[in-house]
Amino acid sequence: MPLPTLRLRKGPRPEGRPGPWVLLAAWGPCGYSPVAPGTMGTLGAIPLWWALSGIAAPAYLAVLALATGLAILAAHRAGRYWGVADASPIVIDEVVGYLFTMALVPFSWTAALVGFLLFRVLDVVKPWPASAFDRVKNGFGVVMDDVAAGLFARLGMYLLALLAEALG
Repeated sequence: MPLPTLRLRKGPRPEGRPGPWVLLAAWGPCGYSPVAPGTMGTLGAIPLWWALSGIAAPAYLAVLALATGLAILAAHRAGRYWGVADASPIVIDEVVGYLFTMALVPFSWTAALVGFLLFRVLDVVKPWPASAFDRVKNGFGVVMDDVAAGLFARLGMYLLALLAEALG
């Protein structure tokens, strides 16, 4: 019995080896997971958030802006490589979306888990405008639907913090 292969949403089998933009878009091995690559990409973002969680707010926001720009470029180039704009291995959008969710949140494993759950739910549900961005089939649309989901999840994190403060 042959081993299962990675199935893309649609599109031709790519030719040639993936270059650095494709590997960045896959967030290393995360996007090549045969099961739930988007979830694996989000899990793969937690160490990056941990590393960034201690820097000053202006620096975090600058890194976030740079990461968003690089993600759009990487997703666009990887989409061309895979032959479909939002191919399954492209998970850099989940990484950036999670960084938006966790923006300026002090590191704790509880926060990491709550942010992970909120972001994944909102990334799947795609409330407007995430759903509108999801219909834009290029690197910009691929990343911005996760940025929108990340911003909604960040609002959820804020509201949960207010609730915890009021109850605590």
